[in-house]
Amino acid sequence: MPTDDDLLTAWTALLHRCGAADDPGPYGRELLRRWSEPQRRYHTPEHLSAVLRHVDDLAGHASDPDAVRLAAWFHDAVYRPDRTENEERSAALAVRALTAAGLPAARVAEVERLVLLTVGHDPAPGDRDGEVLCDADLAVLGGTPEAYAAYAAAVREEYGFVPEPDFRAGRAAVLRGLLALPALYRTPAAHERFTDAARANLTAELRRLEDQA
Repeated sequence: MPTDDDLLTAWTALLHRCGAADDPGPYGRELLRRWSEPQRRYHTPEHLSAVLRHVDDLAGHASDPDAVRLAAWFHDAVYRPDRTENEERSAALAVRALTAAGLPAARVAEVERLVLLTVGHDPAPGDRDGEVLCDADLAVLGGTPEAYAAYAAAVREEYGFVPEPDFRAGRAAVLRGLLALPALYRTPAAHERFTDAARANLTAELRRLEDQA
């Protein structure tokens, strides 16, 4: 698993490739501080590392792989489980930070758009950058049953303040929404690799929640 130093090195190289006018290091450290906040159990630097790794794996499908990497860095940069506007706040943070770094306005706007796509993980057909980001973010759903169980347990910990009946109802709604998507994965590689396992994992968790109701 990459260390914070590894992530900071990757961030710095990414910002330099994208034309940053200033030293990206301080803001990279600020982002890592955000990703390490105490309320997080799943949405941690480990999740960030995993999403970046999947973006790298799927980069050949993207129109602008570095825009997708930037969006990965920001997509959960603001994360408060007791709020519903995390993606919107994360997108706004990306705009402020990347504009201050001197990145071109068009790329900043693309990063903002991509971060907002993670609200529903339903990119439009042909949106290759959106497909890569959403597939990378949802790759965790297609892990082994053991890995999926660890993910689900970490999400429950993040929502530890929510009473069990309310959590079951809310989580079941999320799972049904994912299962109702036209396709969980849009890139050919992720579709082939993750779809069957993801649907099995989601269906099994949904059944457990319904049995407990």
